[in-house]
Order: sequence, then structure tokens, then C-alpha cells
Amino acid sequence: MGGIMEGRVAIVTGAARGIGRAHALELARQGARVVVNDVGVALDGQGGDAGPAAAVVEEIRAAGGEAAANGDDVSDWEGAGRLVRAAIEGFGRLDVVVNNAGVLRDRMFVSAGVDEWDAVMRVHLRGHFCVGRHAAAWWRERSKAGEAVEGRIINTSSGAGLQGSVGQSAYSTAKAGIAALTLVQAAELGAYGVTANAIAPAARTRMTEATFAEMMRAPQEGFDAMDPANVAPLVVWLGSAGSRDVTGRVFEVSGGQITLSDGWRPAATIDKGARWSPDEIGEAVRGLIAQAPAPMKVYGSR
Repeated sequence: MGGIMEGRVAIVTGAARGIGRAHALELARQGARVVVNDVGVALDGQGGDAGPAAAVVEEIRAAGGEAAANGDDVSDWEGAGRLVRAAIEGFGRLDVVVNNAGVLRDRMFVSAGVDEWDAVMRVHLRGHFCVGRHAAAWWRERSKAGEAVEGRIINTSSGAGLQGSVGQSAYSTAKAGIAALTLVQAAELGAYGVTANAIAPAARTRMTEATFAEMMRAPQEGFDAMDPANVAPLVVWLGSAGSRDVTGRVFEVSGGQITLSDGWRPAATIDKGARWSPDEIGEAVRGLIAQAPAPMKVYGSR
């Protein structure tokens, strides 16, 4: 195997199925040595099975690549540390972290429970933080020791996080937080030779098949736009040394389409130059809304 990832070591979380599996396979195909992390839980985060991650490792090895399975919980601080050490101790280095692991607990907001909320936040947001934080500390040490670092963090947001999704308040909030985390990581870690970017993929996974069954159905012929393998090439390039000048960006990716998304920024401003009175605010706000572009619709709204 050889390609743009030759000599690099990558961790992919949630890599036993769907998009994560496609990332791991393509990274290996392009020459990376890959740590395939997955606890093997059900879609809602329950249970556990080491078999799916091991199967991806065997698939990589059968194709001539190098990989190792890891079953640590990315949302556990010590577990995330073990995962990062598994790459460093097993392959001698770490170059790329692809944070992909997630769970789903869809519920309309008025029916949502705190346990469901916490479970989604823990895997998505805390999981992204824990793995990224351990990796960043190691890269900082290497940089301060005088080594040339080409570290890459690739986070997984979602269209739901960029514009909201009906019935997914926890998931949307977690994914929006991941996009913001990516911006901060990019701003802080560049001094150590580390970039941070995020993707917002649309592809066929256990999550999307459960919610968008008709949209995700594979065509009988022609290009399968929802094949999760379509997302992997962008992730591979972002993980390569050649992407060193790209950081703090969020890319929506689906099929053959890549969209660079831009975050919150001022749309219209009014300045009175003095304190407003409450009875003046209504007219001022309506004037701002009239000047600004219409907001993106929340997924699933009318």
C-alpha cells in the first residue's frame, strides 16, 4: 500500500461501521497505519462488541495494510489516553486523529430526558475533547522538543449542528459544539504544527438509515451518492501533510459534492450611540431582520 498517507499514523474513532469504517479503509489504502477504535455499541450507545473493529483490522491487513483494534471508550478520560498511547506505542508516532464516534437519542425537545441529553453530549462532545486533548498534549511535547510536527485533528460535525434538526436537539447541540471546538483548536494549536478541521457528512449510516430511510436507499445502478466511502477522500487529504495550510474550516460533504461552510458572522447592525428604551427595540430589530439574509431552515421544519 502507498499513497498520500505513507508513513503516517491515524486514529479513527467509531471506525467499525459506516463512515468511520470507510475512513479507516481509505486511510490504510493511502499508506497510513490505523488504530481502529470502536466499542461496538448499538446505535443508542448500549451494549458492546469487539468483533466489528477486529473485522475492519483484518480487512486492512488482508489488503496489505497495518492496523490495530482498540476498544476504549473515547468519552472516558483515561480510556482516551490509552487510545492515544496505543497509537504511539504500537506504531511509534501519531499524526492524525479522526473523531467520528457518536450515538443517537432522537427525541422532540419537549419529550427529551436529561439522561438522553447527557449520553449524546458525553460521546460526541466529551469524546471529541478527550481524544483531541490527549493527542494535542503529545504533539505539543514533540514540538517543544524541536521536532517538526504535522498533526491533524479532523472532527465530525453535522448539518444538524450547522442549522439544527427537528427531533434532534441534543445531537444538533453537540454537533454545533464540535464545530466551535474545531475553531478554537485551530487557533490554539497551529503554533505546534497542528491543524484542526471538521466535516459535516451526509451518507448512509445506521444513524441516517433510521431517520432518512428513503433518502439513504442505495440506487440499483449508477453513482451511489450516499455511499459512506464518498466522504473518506476529503478526510484522507485533510489528514495528509499536504493540507498544512488548511485549518479552522468546516466542510459539508456528500456524494461528489464538497461545500465550505462559514459560521456565525454579523448580518446587519444598528447603533443608536446611546442606550435603547424597550419601546424602541421592536422597530430596530425588525429593521435588522429586513436587511439580513433569510436564515437557513432547520432540517425537518416547514
